[in-house]
Amino acid sequence: MHPSAALARIKPSPTLAITSRVQELKRAGVDVIGLGAGEPDFDTPDFIKEAGIKAIRDGQTKYTNVDGTPELKDAVVAKYLRDNGLTYTRDQITINAGGKHTLFNAMVATLDAGDEVVIPAPYWVSYPDVVLFAGGTPVFVAAGADQNYKITPEQLDAAITPKTKWVIINSPSNPTGAAYSEPELKALGEVLERHPHVWIFADDMYEHILFDDFKFTTIAQVCPALYERTLTANGCSKAYAMTGWRIGFAGGAPWLIKAMSKLQSQSTSNPCSIAQAASIAALTGDQGFLKDNAALFQRRRDLVVGMLNQIEGMTCPNPEGAFYVYPEFSGLIGRSTPNGKRIDTDEDFVGYLLDDAKVAAVQGAAFGLSPAMRISYATSDELLTKACERIQAASAALK
Repeated sequence: MHPSAALARIKPSPTLAITSRVQELKRAGVDVIGLGAGEPDFDTPDFIKEAGIKAIRDGQTKYTNVDGTPELKDAVVAKYLRDNGLTYTRDQITINAGGKHTLFNAMVATLDAGDEVVIPAPYWVSYPDVVLFAGGTPVFVAAGADQNYKITPEQLDAAITPKTKWVIINSPSNPTGAAYSEPELKALGEVLERHPHVWIFADDMYEHILFDDFKFTTIAQVCPALYERTLTANGCSKAYAMTGWRIGFAGGAPWLIKAMSKLQSQSTSNPCSIAQAASIAALTGDQGFLKDNAALFQRRRDLVVGMLNQIEGMTCPNPEGAFYVYPEFSGLIGRSTPNGKRIDTDEDFVGYLLDDAKVAAVQGAAFGLSPAMRISYATSDELLTKACERIQAASAALK
């Protein structure tokens, strides 16, 4: 017996591996600062927790419809109309066990061997692996710090072939925090309008974490001609600090939603009934705290970007959203650590930071663009200041 060919095509999530390593070191008493986790550091708001507790007390602990309760689907329909100006009906909504599950269902339900999926790089670590697992072929389009990590319409057009089935657009982005403005999305949409065989997976998970009065739009909103072939995916994890509750959702064509539901009926079945009840409260309750959280993240972003840009050999673009920065450090490659180890890759540098500076970040290679690293600033100002001081000192010590 050996693992399947499908399993052999993928690797474990590098971001989750870093998180596990940090937890191990902390248990061993090491003063390590973890900047690898992709989740807010504050708690789920009380009114959402109370809805979950009430659901348990009210006996909402049975199976629900495979891809979500009618009540949660209605709350998602209302969310899309309120926040994005998009009109969906219940049969166009899927509820899944987190955003990763939404992606997995969409790709496994639609990809055949040889189908291509265009993925801008840097990318969220799961995109290529899920595509590979489903038998598809990832096609990467690289956008470096000089482009603020955003692909151009020309790059997108050049990447599309007759075999292209999907294009993934993640804005604001994990891992860079870069977000496409309305004109930038429109320009990408004009390219996609010329290729009617291509579908769009719009990953809007960080929609509510935006800075400097940046206005969020999603591609089906700014390009109505693409509405029929766009799966607009989102979830409760990041905005509502509900990563562990595991609720993702999406709106799209009824046939696609039905296909994803068929797959879900034979895999996970319904998402947690209690988490679904809590998510209704999240989506329909007072949304005021979202702006407060974004303001907190903006302050942290400014702190981290300012300190990292003081490092000679490192460039840290100023992201529009999410809670990550993606500093590029080609100027540090080729140098040596105080004990003589040469830094040849971003993995070497991130390893050096963990061993010598006791700061955990994730190497750019995991996200498809090197030499760089992803830093999550979803932690306290005090820890971020201390971590950046350690990174500054470790970088300055390179010869």
